[in-house]
Amino acid sequence: MKITFFGAAGGVTGTSYYVESAQSAIMIDCGMFQGGKSEELKNKTAPPVNYDNLDAIILTHAHLDHCGRLPLVVKKGYSGPIYATPASIDLVSLVLRDALKVQTNDLEKLNRMLLRNGKSPVTAPYDEKDVESVIRQMKPLSYHKLFPVAHGMEIMVDEAGHIMGSGSLKLIVKEDNKEKSVVFSGDLGPKEMPIVRDAEPFTEADMVLMESTYGDHDHKPLQETLDEAIAIIKHAIELKGKILVPSFAIGRTQDILYYVEQAFRKGGLPRFPIYIDSPMAIEATKIYMGHPELFDKEMKEFVDGGERLNDLKYVHPTSSPEESKRLNDIKGPCMIIAGSGMCNAGRITHHLRHNLWRPETSVLIVGYQAEGTLGRQLVDGRKSVKIFGERIAVRAQIHKLGGFSAHAGQSDLLKWFNSLAPCRPNVVLTHGEEKARQVLSDIIRHRYGLQPFLPQYGEKIEL
Repeated sequence: MKITFFGAAGGVTGTSYYVESAQSAIMIDCGMFQGGKSEELKNKTAPPVNYDNLDAIILTHAHLDHCGRLPLVVKKGYSGPIYATPASIDLVSLVLRDALKVQTNDLEKLNRMLLRNGKSPVTAPYDEKDVESVIRQMKPLSYHKLFPVAHGMEIMVDEAGHIMGSGSLKLIVKEDNKEKSVVFSGDLGPKEMPIVRDAEPFTEADMVLMESTYGDHDHKPLQETLDEAIAIIKHAIELKGKILVPSFAIGRTQDILYYVEQAFRKGGLPRFPIYIDSPMAIEATKIYMGHPELFDKEMKEFVDGGERLNDLKYVHPTSSPEESKRLNDIKGPCMIIAGSGMCNAGRITHHLRHNLWRPETSVLIVGYQAEGTLGRQLVDGRKSVKIFGERIAVRAQIHKLGGFSAHAGQSDLLKWFNSLAPCRPNVVLTHGEEKARQVLSDIIRHRYGLQPFLPQYGEKIEL
């Protein structure tokens, strides 16, 4: 069996692993790269494999950096099954259709500029037909059940605790009268995340591919982060400023709504308007509420109390561009939650352009910011940033709240790995920038006597 790495190898985006046995070939995830221009250029082509011989694609979850290149794969001629949990199928449909809209809008702007300069327009790498083909090809996987996905290959999904429908995968491969197993962690969530259940670790494997996004440190304790967020929001309310929250539409937006509602209920915050300025986040929240079978205990109690995240009175969805533009004229205090989570696209860029130079503005960074993104520049303390070609002074208060991350910190990663360590598997660390995965690698080597492999893009390993 061989595994080739076509993403999330030396970085945190573009996850895609190609697995070959003597009889079959499958792909685990097929994500989009995010970051600077050099990374985004990789999104123009599908992973370089023989799609005539590809038997199946299996997704760990619905974030764009795990599913965003699927239309390119279909355009290459792949017509086989794409497996995911039912909740992931619902969310992938939403994510890919939204990504197509963004691509279409960006391409129209680019081509207008090219035509004005006397240059030929460019064509899109994929179109609506390709996106709809992906959605038609998706097939459901149930949790905790072994399922055949190709000749000599079976998959089991356990909860990853990252977002709704996310899973860790155990692949069992039978070849040459031998059976080998590989665990793909997917993106692991921290313990005590709201709404979704905690990650469920596997206990046996010959090889483990584990994410290492935060392999070099732990997040702040959740309660400490919540107390800090409440203090920041209270101060913003006193300043009558806008609170901008760049947020992933899937996962983070729903978590923020849950936490704020809890603060309102307990009297920690006075009620103020919240604008969900993301059509995708609005729809994703509906999908979340449509899968109560995946709720954790606290969320079940929340829903049993008669509340739904998509039906809170103080929350105002702004679906249309016109509604979004009107937010420019609204006075604070208010909170605007908008995508994208790394500030590299979407409506949040417009709100940052209009408000970063205002000292009464607060920006809450509640998720990972990859190198090369606007969000990373803000976290790194840039005094000015360029948005839509215009240099904008950063006078707003920038607050990084790491405890809200949907990724497990170092301790939770190691707790998850503890269940697998006794069988002494081969360890492969992916989905992490070099410093993070090197630190995690050193800990695993010293603590367990195992030497992890740290692959780069295009590298192939054998088991």
